[in-house]
Amino acid sequence: MEQKHHFTLWYVVAAFLALSLFQDYYIRSYGPKTLAYSEFLKELKAGNIKEVAIGQGTLSGKMKIVADGVESEQRFVALRVDPEISEELTKYNVDFRGQPESTFLRDILSWVLPAVIFFGIWFFLMKRFNPGNQLLGVGRSKAKIVAESELNTTFADVAGCDEAKEELKEIIDFLKEPERFQNLGGRMPKGVLLVGPPGTGKTLLARAVAGEAKVPFFFISGSEFVELFVGMGASRVRELFTQAREKAPCIIFIDELDAIGKARGMSVMGGHDEREQTLNQLLVEMDGFDPRVGVVIMAATNRPETLDPALLRAGRFDRQVLVDKPDVKGREEILQVHAKNVKLSPDVNLHELAQKTPGFSGADLANIINEGALLAARRRKTSVEMEDLNEAVDRVIAGLEKKNRVINPKEKKIVAYHETGHALVAAFTPGSDKVAKISIVPRGLGALGYTQQLPTEDRYLMTRQELLGKIDVLLGGRVAEELVFNEISTGAHNDLQRATDIARAMVSEYGMGETLGLSTYPRQARPMFLSPEQVPLTGKEYSESTAAKLDAEVRELLENSRRRVRGILDEHKAQLEAIAQQLLKVEVLDAAKFEELLTGKAVEIEES
Repeated sequence: MEQKHHFTLWYVVAAFLALSLFQDYYIRSYGPKTLAYSEFLKELKAGNIKEVAIGQGTLSGKMKIVADGVESEQRFVALRVDPEISEELTKYNVDFRGQPESTFLRDILSWVLPAVIFFGIWFFLMKRFNPGNQLLGVGRSKAKIVAESELNTTFADVAGCDEAKEELKEIIDFLKEPERFQNLGGRMPKGVLLVGPPGTGKTLLARAVAGEAKVPFFFISGSEFVELFVGMGASRVRELFTQAREKAPCIIFIDELDAIGKARGMSVMGGHDEREQTLNQLLVEMDGFDPRVGVVIMAATNRPETLDPALLRAGRFDRQVLVDKPDVKGREEILQVHAKNVKLSPDVNLHELAQKTPGFSGADLANIINEGALLAARRRKTSVEMEDLNEAVDRVIAGLEKKNRVINPKEKKIVAYHETGHALVAAFTPGSDKVAKISIVPRGLGALGYTQQLPTEDRYLMTRQELLGKIDVLLGGRVAEELVFNEISTGAHNDLQRATDIARAMVSEYGMGETLGLSTYPRQARPMFLSPEQVPLTGKEYSESTAAKLDAEVRELLENSRRRVRGILDEHKAQLEAIAQQLLKVEVLDAAKFEELLTGKAVEIEES
């Protein structure tokens, strides 16, 4: 194996000493002759001095010498002595010479020492930031390398995505026993792309694969490839794959792949910007290495629809693994994983907690367990109780409770009837989700109250009747305000917006309207795993006449819903009054107390 030599500081020191010795030898052998000042005066009297250059403290020039009868010239240098002293010394035939002051220490302090300090700082920075001898390290890969001995994450730490784990077990088997696949002539996919919503555990799953296979793990974010200097991203890609080949078998994991993998040709800078050069180099590297080496490339993104098609073709990221939000069984398993190191009270029911958290990701569930533990510690409890976890769910859904916010009695009364209107319509609308809690305690940024509904099971499809029921529940608060106060407030702003969105989607996207029939006019191409609120609106793709028809049918849907809701609240006005008055006293009603008030079994509930 070829031995590599690294540049060190000792090379510079050796070169400096060699230069000094050479300079000293050259001066002694070929430099001017040094004369004592008394000798200079004798040669001057003898007429041998032919040329003199007078300096501030020195004399230099040429003198005549005779050797073996041959006359020649010799350069000389002499240090001057005070004339008065030299006359006295000459009178008594005393040999004398000038003695120069030592400037060695002054030279060291004036230029040698600063030069050494400067070189030392430069050398330290080059070693610290540039182990690969590249300009300030900007072309060096920033991947974090985790050795197999440091990887403690296994599939036991990952829950709620059993299908994804089964899909990735082949990768682990290949890294452990590549011969089993190679003997049959098969090859593993070069790249595995993990796609799914944020917080579902894509990075955790990649670490678990490396931990199960016991191989080194290279972790880098897509944004770390792109640099200010042109070409540095491509350089880092080359460096990363070079390091991976040396550590094979191993796993390269690129998080947020869409940072460098977006489709080419969409940049305002044309086809030569830094991100596209980085992507081109990544495509070349993935095509160029042999899969038998044992390097598996994994990447994660929540925007797969924006990736360049060349990344997803066979031979690159040809296997895509969906890591979706967990169902109720998966949520319970995730809660169990995160609750292993938390002291839970015997009354904690994780299955019930999983039912209360539909649509939550693994990160959200971990946050609930942590928030519950913090609340219990704040209250100086010895264990985390179900009450703490329920409050943690409310905090994640609706925001931080603001008990100290002062609300005037009139506004509080409006909020109480508004939330009761939501709850009553939900209770008497077929197919609507069950009411779990009603609160008029302010939470979050602007919520003065909220009505929490929880589905009895996970749903993936919704019928037209169920969507109309959702619109009815959303309009329940606004209609209750009209019915009781004969006045409306701004509190229904968000409800009206959501109801309008559902009605418009029914007509323009789901083909549930009468005017447009089966024609669909989607508002925009929405991302696969991001909510519509996270994406700016685009222009419409239909004519003005179609837009007018669409608006008219949306308005009609909302007006029909308003009439239905008004009928429900008129019919149950006594219950609306009783529940709202009780809510003003206790501020929070759970599902059991709400059901008692709804059926008339409980007339009064003690104020909490």
